[in-house]
Amino acid sequence: MAASIREKQTAALKRMLNFNAPPLKNTTESVWKVLIYDRFGQDIISPLLSVKELRDMGITLHLLLHTDRDPIPDVPAIYFVMPTEENTDRICQDLRNQLYESYYLNFISAISRSKLEDIASAALAANAVNQVTKVFDQYLNFITLEDDMFILCNQNKEHISYHAINKPDIMDTDMEAIMDTIVDSLFCFFVTLGAVPIIRCPRGNAAEMVAVKLDKKLRENLRDARNSLFTGDTMGTGQFSFQRPLFVLADRNLDLATPLHHTWTYQALIHDVLDFHLNRVSVEESQGSEASPAGARPKKKNKKSYDLTGADKFWQKHKGSPFPEVAEAVQEELDTYRAQEDEVKRLKSIMGLEGEDDGAISMLSDNTAKLTSAVSSLPELLEKKRLIDLHTNVATAVLDHIKSRKLDVYFEYEEKLMSKSTLDKSLLDIISDPDAGTVEDKMRLFLIYYITSQQPPSEADLEQYKKALVDAGCDLSSLNYIKQWKAFTKMAATPANYGSSGVKPMGLFSRVMNTGSQFVMEGVKNLVLKQHNLPVTRILDNLMEMKSNPVSVLVCFSLSLRPFIFSLISTNIKHVLYG
Repeated sequence: MAASIREKQTAALKRMLNFNAPPLKNTTESVWKVLIYDRFGQDIISPLLSVKELRDMGITLHLLLHTDRDPIPDVPAIYFVMPTEENTDRICQDLRNQLYESYYLNFISAISRSKLEDIASAALAANAVNQVTKVFDQYLNFITLEDDMFILCNQNKEHISYHAINKPDIMDTDMEAIMDTIVDSLFCFFVTLGAVPIIRCPRGNAAEMVAVKLDKKLRENLRDARNSLFTGDTMGTGQFSFQRPLFVLADRNLDLATPLHHTWTYQALIHDVLDFHLNRVSVEESQGSEASPAGARPKKKNKKSYDLTGADKFWQKHKGSPFPEVAEAVQEELDTYRAQEDEVKRLKSIMGLEGEDDGAISMLSDNTAKLTSAVSSLPELLEKKRLIDLHTNVATAVLDHIKSRKLDVYFEYEEKLMSKSTLDKSLLDIISDPDAGTVEDKMRLFLIYYITSQQPPSEADLEQYKKALVDAGCDLSSLNYIKQWKAFTKMAATPANYGSSGVKPMGLFSRVMNTGSQFVMEGVKNLVLKQHNLPVTRILDNLMEMKSNPVSVLVCFSLSLRPFIFSLISTNIKHVLYG
């Protein structure tokens, strides 16, 4: 695929913000306009377009639909909302109140005829028919986080979660609603991608239900050649391609151990231990390093937010690296920055410019090439310093969790359990250790042991484990569910094989343990990752076994518990998207 899904969705949004016309490159003036979105629209836009980019496209204000908004009668308004009854009622109210000069209504998913008629009736009653300039279905009901990764939704995500679909008292109508929500988002994804997929899924579970509904929806759209979304650039989102991607739709029950697994790579650790949503991470920071006076209230912690985007080269390079390598890389970047900063100071000292009069530097630029180069690189240095500070703060917060919860120990033990290696220490000892992790950490460790074991533990051993878990404060309801699930799927006879990969302990840190390091890594193991052969990897390899030409592949876990990046080893795969 020439363009990534991130680029295609961004292009579709920019077209929408230009009144559904292709953006003109040579224009210097933009039409000022207001953007009105709901929470769903906000979640779609925020990972893709910054406030500065919105300003450059003429968006002077961006407001939530369900807030009190003052009339701006001389400005056009672009709406980007879900076609819900609540949203259409508010749009009708805006029409009656004559809030804006003109209205460009863009619905994230296709709006039903009945709701469209409600808006038309409201416009007619308010004498605002001529002000409703355009109405579009955008088919953008999914959130792209990276070039090769997307999620279905962020708002109300618990409504389509693993728990929602597997609870015993779920009604047929609720199940249908969940399936329709998932299918609608996947259909929007393929419309934006501009490709009709080849769908593969296991039989007899939620993945098959989604696949059948998606197949039906795609066929119905393709049958109507004049109005098909895949036979031209009708919506400006993508064009039909004869090179069809392979869409592998897997049920989460295929591999329950992986999302429970404690991780060791930078991005996955941030997602696991910090508040990380839609490419924004929030980190708690103390307001000062000095101790509070005796009897005084403890200082409140500030909460700082950082955007981890594709423009951050350090993030792009190291997000999939093991955490020890990231710690070393941050320290190396900091040392490089300090060396460059010292060079600028040295040049200023040589030129007799130790004072604060930086304006004198430009007067001597013709005479000193080195000084000119140093000064011109100052903006780049400042941006580099900002990114170093960002990753220092984030990595320090992650390291605090690793050390306080002994996550390196959990990661090493879980890798050994999944690769059927011998444990150095009894599982009971870790569960019983009050200093080793939280209640959730202990439960996750035992569930992985139970899921991946060749033979389930005996009743006596299981009671011993249960007692240790209860003493540690664990809730055993998840274990009871896993027991029933394993018995139902007969996993005890054929447990999922995770290959013979594991971790290799490399002792304690070397380069990051020097006195000048920002990270005190003492006592944390330096574990080197090896490639995993996960169940979905082997399934994909089997699907690609007889293919001679490289194929683009979309791997989507329906009802995933949390993201987990894994590697695929097939040589016939050209491009992989994760959902």
